[in-house]
Amino acid sequence: MVAGAYVGIKDLTRLRYRARGFSYLPAQPVHSVLSGRKRSRLRGRGLDFDELRHYRPGDDIRNMDWRITRRARTPYVRIYTEERDRPVWVVVDQRLSMFFGSEYQMKSVAAAEAAALAAWRVLGVGDRIGALIFGDHEQRLSLPSRSQATTMGWLKALTTMNNGLNANSEQAPNTEALTEALRTLAPRLGHDGLVIIISDFDGWNDESLRALKVIRRSNDVIATVVSDPLERDIVSAHKLVVSDGRHQLEIDTDGSAAATRFRADFQQRFEILFASLKRHAIPVIPIGTESDVTLQLQRQLGGGVER
Repeated sequence: MVAGAYVGIKDLTRLRYRARGFSYLPAQPVHSVLSGRKRSRLRGRGLDFDELRHYRPGDDIRNMDWRITRRARTPYVRIYTEERDRPVWVVVDQRLSMFFGSEYQMKSVAAAEAAALAAWRVLGVGDRIGALIFGDHEQRLSLPSRSQATTMGWLKALTTMNNGLNANSEQAPNTEALTEALRTLAPRLGHDGLVIIISDFDGWNDESLRALKVIRRSNDVIATVVSDPLERDIVSAHKLVVSDGRHQLEIDTDGSAAATRFRADFQQRFEILFASLKRHAIPVIPIGTESDVTLQLQRQLGGGVER
């Protein structure tokens, strides 16, 4: 197995001891990409009154405000603040588009590591973690749990899907797989949770945005966008050798019009993606394949601060 091409369960398990120095919680250092993000307080039965709002499916009927309900002729509940855990979901992309890397590791490996780090960090603070792992033609779903055994179960499923990636696959890529994954997840969510999407967002379109907006109505969303340096600037490669595992082809990118178009297309795609996410107040965490994922998360989500 080529180092950086695939990930093993031992690799993801060892990351448990490195999942520190960063946090997905709303309170962030000023230099964090999440600083200033509107705090999404978890709500439940407690002592301190927080607000009065319309009834949502899943609300405790013991909190119904019957006086306001009768007056307004629509259900209202009284919401109280309470310290409790927050359900977190990681949505992990393992499509063929992720099976690409020019330096340190494949995008698929970087995504798997980012998912494992998020899982261990969430478990470490006592919250529940669930996962939706998807490929071009496959989905694996695990409901949020505090159980380490449950987490290990979906991490093993993640490594299996990762190790099944093959550049010579006869199956056609599915550009709609990301949208399909978001649609699968939406009805399984409650509210006031956190959804961390880890993907290269290949195939992002208006339907993807619509599916994400459904999730965003009642939950926080963080987009972890995985990319490779060669995608961002193919011109810098000069003499480029590409391979499908059996054959090799050398491409001279110096002054290549095709290379210039490739870079322009990539930049345009990412500008559209980033603009649409920003418009809906979704923080973006860029992750590159060229360096250690743990250090990247620590730099962007906490600056190495122990928490």
